[in-house]
Amino acid sequence: MKTNTEVLQIAKRTLEAEVEGISGLAERINNDFYVIIERILSLKGRVVVTGVGKSALIAQKIVATFNSTGTPSVFMHAADAVHGDLGIIQKDDLVICISKSGNTSEIKILVPLLKHGGNTLVGMVGDKESYLARQADYVLDTTVEKEACPLNLAPTTSTTAQLVMGDILAVCLLECRSFSSEDFAKFHPGGSLGKRLYLKVSDLYINNEKPEVPPHASVKEVIIGITRDRLGATVVVNKGTIEGIITDGDIRRMMEKYDSVHGLEAKDIMSKSPRKIESSELAVNALELMRSNNITQLIVADNGEYKGVVHLHDLLKEGII
Repeated sequence: MKTNTEVLQIAKRTLEAEVEGISGLAERINNDFYVIIERILSLKGRVVVTGVGKSALIAQKIVATFNSTGTPSVFMHAADAVHGDLGIIQKDDLVICISKSGNTSEIKILVPLLKHGGNTLVGMVGDKESYLARQADYVLDTTVEKEACPLNLAPTTSTTAQLVMGDILAVCLLECRSFSSEDFAKFHPGGSLGKRLYLKVSDLYINNEKPEVPPHASVKEVIIGITRDRLGATVVVNKGTIEGIITDGDIRRMMEKYDSVHGLEAKDIMSKSPRKIESSELAVNALELMRSNNITQLIVADNGEYKGVVHLHDLLKEGII
């Protein structure tokens, strides 16, 4: 086993090698790249991404990124293509074939079949003199000087370069399409990411009770209301107008301030000018408002009309946090 110092040196050396390999991509982005973006944007079909070995894994990730950012795509394994999967490719599709060497037997079998179909063929390749580069209509050059692997054998820097090139394509495409956060939410409806983009305060507060007391409510009535509705607070409302809020914290501060609560009313212990949020706001905005004010609940009000309360627990339950 190597020493702590040796392991850290290897880690840093590997990272530096990867960074150096990626930095070289900037010099290789040329007019072919622009034409590829132009072709994809005008496609009637999809982008079919294919590869073999580690390149196939990178192809799957690129497809996932394309699909989630508005570019319809499908993965086809190069080895399976000649056993029936060529049927995936339709006449209006564009094919991106990924290979480090561009000279593998699978690529040499696949490329003539792709060319025969008349589809635009893009080669993402690490050797501009390779078979794939020469046969492709357009080339994305992902050449790297060496792998991060000390033996210069295991695909490391080369697959990182492929991955980054895929990200570059995806980002250029989404910006050219003016792809918005609302568009992104359509493709990510599940999980915390999607909910942060589409879940609104109106989806949350309606599931809660609507706690409220009049300004002249007794302390006992206030405490009973807070306990009953289980939101840690009640809103003080006078003839439809929100005058304040009483939280668990206000109750504790009241006990510290007064020797006797006899005769105290809601208006005497409420916090005035409470934080409010409109029901149409995104739930994530409610979270930011709670965090910035160090509170756990917000009054929901539309044009001053009291609607209910949204609690930090609602956001936790939905996975927003």
